[in-house]
Amino acid sequence: MLENFVVALGNVFDPVSFILMLVGVSAGILVGALPGLTATMALAILVPFTFTMPATTALMVLGGVYVGAIYGGCIAAILVNTPGTPSAIATTFDGYPLTKKGKAEHALVAAAYSSSVGGLIGAIILLLFSPLLANVALKFGHPEYFWLAIFGLTIIATLASKSIIKGLMGGALGLLLGTIGISPIGGDMRFTFGFWQLQAGLQLIVALIGFFCIPEIFNMVERTMEKTKINLFKHQKGVAWSVIKELNRKPMLLFRSAIIGAFVGIVPGAGGNIAALVSYNEAIRFSKTPEEFGKGTIDGVAAAEASNNSEVCGSLVPLLTLGIPGAAPAAVLLGALMLQGLRPGPELYTVFGEITYTFLISLIFANIALFFLGFYGSRFVARVINISPAYLAPIVVFMCVIGSYSIRNNMLDVYIMVLFGLIGYVTRKLGYHPGPIVLGLILGSIAENGLVQSMLMGKAQGNMIAMFFTRPISIVLIILCLISAAWPFISDKRQRKIEEMKKRLEGETHAN
Repeated sequence: MLENFVVALGNVFDPVSFILMLVGVSAGILVGALPGLTATMALAILVPFTFTMPATTALMVLGGVYVGAIYGGCIAAILVNTPGTPSAIATTFDGYPLTKKGKAEHALVAAAYSSSVGGLIGAIILLLFSPLLANVALKFGHPEYFWLAIFGLTIIATLASKSIIKGLMGGALGLLLGTIGISPIGGDMRFTFGFWQLQAGLQLIVALIGFFCIPEIFNMVERTMEKTKINLFKHQKGVAWSVIKELNRKPMLLFRSAIIGAFVGIVPGAGGNIAALVSYNEAIRFSKTPEEFGKGTIDGVAAAEASNNSEVCGSLVPLLTLGIPGAAPAAVLLGALMLQGLRPGPELYTVFGEITYTFLISLIFANIALFFLGFYGSRFVARVINISPAYLAPIVVFMCVIGSYSIRNNMLDVYIMVLFGLIGYVTRKLGYHPGPIVLGLILGSIAENGLVQSMLMGKAQGNMIAMFFTRPISIVLIILCLISAAWPFISDKRQRKIEEMKKRLEGETHAN
């Protein structure tokens, strides 16, 4: 291993490969920042161009694009409340409120720093523990996927702590939307209304653009008509370093988020969006000031970004060791490996050790480059919000239409995006957060598959209860579900006790 490691280090610092990797990171950031253009799409387009490159160079470029695109999704999420990639959903919860406060640079720097730290921790975990973690991924069966989805749905209790009923109604709407298309088990056609395009279900990115971006465009126009003062971006000296110092005082926030991201990443099919939402939920749970989340705090941005960038390396664990992609972009990377004549498995770490370790080490340097590109680029990118709404709104609408259409080259997706935008605008006016709706849409299919497959397995074994409630990982997930669902009530009760204690102490002080 040591010999491969030394050779790999030399390969990483090959000038041509290193520069191409930096170009890949930059291109990935650009693609990720454009709503509708995902990391999967960028990798799929790039793979044919890397075919003629040496295997080490090709993998370094693709790794750079993957890392850059997942980070780039936060830029649109922070500046225009539209997740550039599905992994940036949780970033909108606090990133955009920071922009509305005139702290866009704070949010962008926090995202760049936490993404880099999260990515570095994920890369080190991948480098040192990938064969061990792959065994954990293999123990995930259908019951575990079902409970993992239920655990994700309990995050609704945190996202909608102000009104649990509205949160549950939003989650139910998302679950209903997730049933559109062909039933995964029985093959029944559901809610397609004669449109063959809906047989494959709704496209997640279309729903994200509709629910998050279109309502914000309406709000932008409203603020302009009402002549509401808009906080423009103005670079402030020392802001970037102050944000980094603040995050350095919270090492557990970044470390915990990165570990969650890496763990969720090794579970095939989970993805960066679930990793970021779970991490955001845990950040609220462990925070001393949970009431600040959702109103614009860098802790919320850091938790989401550290997690989704760590998930990048986590998704490569089952890919490299077992040939099972942990996420959609990792599936494209599997194709790139096959094109280069590499087969996932033990041989990657022995026979092709030089190539594999070159790829793994390059991910560390890609994450370091990501920080510098994000850190110095944020002060220029944030000036987007200084553009007059009269010009910015049509540009964002154009990007939304192109992003929705480009997924399947289908106008129906554009119409659905507009419909979801109108629904999102009305529901937001009524006090419904779009997070639970999207969460239900993401997790609905995972929960349905896990539930039905587990029921079939339990029926075949003659003990359905044992199938759901006696498997070790399922028991851990059930306990996490109970804690997560009950936590907002426990936290609220604890907060009331603290406030009562403060009032009592103040009363005693005045009496003395």
